[in-house]
Amino acid sequence: QVQLVESGGGLVQPGGSLRLSCAASGSIFSPDVMGWYRQAPGKQRELVATITSGGSTNYADSLKGRFTISRDNAKNTVYLQMNNLKPEDTAVYYCNVARGGMGYRIDYWGQGTQVTVSS
Repeated sequence: QVQLVESGGGLVQPGGSLRLSCAASGSIFSPDVMGWYRQAPGKQRELVATITSGGSTNYADSLKGRFTISRDNAKNTVYLQMNNLKPEDTAVYYCNVARGGMGYRIDYWGQGTQVTVSS
């Protein structure tokens, strides 16, 4: 079982920055992929970025260059640095751990942290 706790959300002005953190407790295994997703009001949850334990990253195309994901394997923590934030980045951001193998995938989710970009 994995428990995820996000922190770092809040209200920020357009052009500002925020850094989200997600600490995982329980068993995190090397093949687990950690990542961030977001869900804006009235929209489906969408990928923000993912990172493997080896540091390989994957980003939503629209966010490349503004968002940076990183991971501290020793602390079982994943971070999301968000720069030059825009009002359309307003959403609840969810931490995710994806665990898979032959023919299965298990997703663990945090409770979400609200990010609001507004002047």
